[in-house]
Amino acid sequence: MILVQNHLRLLSGNKLWCLIFACFCLSACSPRIRTGKSPKKPAKETTQDKKEEKKFTEAGITLMMPLKLNTVKATTGTKADLEQSAMSLDFYQGFKMGIDSAAAKGMNFKLTVLDTRDDDKHLGYLIGSDQLKGSNLIVGPVFPDGLKYMSAYSIQNDLPMVSPLAASQPAEFNNPNLISLVNNIDLHAEKIGQFISKNYEPSRTEVVLISTKKPADELLAVPFRSYFTEGRGNLFHFSEYSSVFSMESQMVAGKKYLVLVTSADRAFVVATIDKLAKMKLNGSQLELFGHPNWSKQNYNTEKLQSLKTRITTSYYVDYKNQDVIRFIRNYRRLNQLEPGEFAFKGFDTGYYFGMLFAAHGSSYLKYLTKTNYKGLQNSFHFIKDEKLGYINTSLFLLEFKNYALTPVE
Repeated sequence: MILVQNHLRLLSGNKLWCLIFACFCLSACSPRIRTGKSPKKPAKETTQDKKEEKKFTEAGITLMMPLKLNTVKATTGTKADLEQSAMSLDFYQGFKMGIDSAAAKGMNFKLTVLDTRDDDKHLGYLIGSDQLKGSNLIVGPVFPDGLKYMSAYSIQNDLPMVSPLAASQPAEFNNPNLISLVNNIDLHAEKIGQFISKNYEPSRTEVVLISTKKPADELLAVPFRSYFTEGRGNLFHFSEYSSVFSMESQMVAGKKYLVLVTSADRAFVVATIDKLAKMKLNGSQLELFGHPNWSKQNYNTEKLQSLKTRITTSYYVDYKNQDVIRFIRNYRRLNQLEPGEFAFKGFDTGYYFGMLFAAHGSSYLKYLTKTNYKGLQNSFHFIKDEKLGYINTSLFLLEFKNYALTPVE
């Protein structure tokens, strides 16, 4: 599972110079947004809450991204530095648009942008320089190591910290103030398991796990095994093979087989899809569930469709949606660039938390588990774990249909 998804094309020409110019503008000052009036108080609040809300006139948000302002240069900047900077700038521009939209609802915001440089020593400097003081919410750092480093500060100051892009297990950070936006791999397995439990008859269905037992494959295989042997899926007959070739000789005529493939290794997946498609042509009843990373890879669409292939994902953009069309138009107008994947993520993150502040002021955290959100790309439904923080459990299940990935639920 990729911890921080990054599929940016190399920058060149005007885009590169736009990136460099924007990054140095960010280095010159921390953006601030101050618009609107204090929001109306929620109807069902205690007297103490009302007193606190009356005093709360401005939400302080600190955005911590690896802008790499110390290394991004047209002639000497490395590819990795440029890509991290591009990702950060894309996220920041979308995030600021989200905050601007929320500010229009009647809340003042102070947005401070800090360059983490993807370096723990620099994070230590930022903490010591008191630039985080006055924050009601930290968004970032992006990468797991930075999140681990900042967890102590978050816990010590009882300050909520958003993990915006890392798909890590929350247990890696052990921070009750952590807000994890990207679904961990266990939730992907559970989503597929719940779909199977809801839509198939156990007495007529065989669930088959295909795992090579390689560490990367086992990340998804382990929660699948747990769900179908110890969890709600234990009513299904469950078996496991290292490949679909060894599975074929054990198949029973008349049974429907749901095949769970946990690999994202392209060579292995191509061979698996080819074999399953041939088996289906020969009369086997087969449906396929794949790895989340398949959405970023290139496979034979007709074969995937013939197998009713479904995959899970943390995000999905409907480019026919009017809100999406409007966002793209506004992003182009403001930035003279096309919005990338991270601009959508940034907008949804900024707008969601901005709206929480606008509606509930300093008490926003109390409403995190009560406020669901369906955005341009992401959806949020949080549960709270006393040790691990707030975990987003909302996922998309997509099916290869009509030569496109289409939401099932």
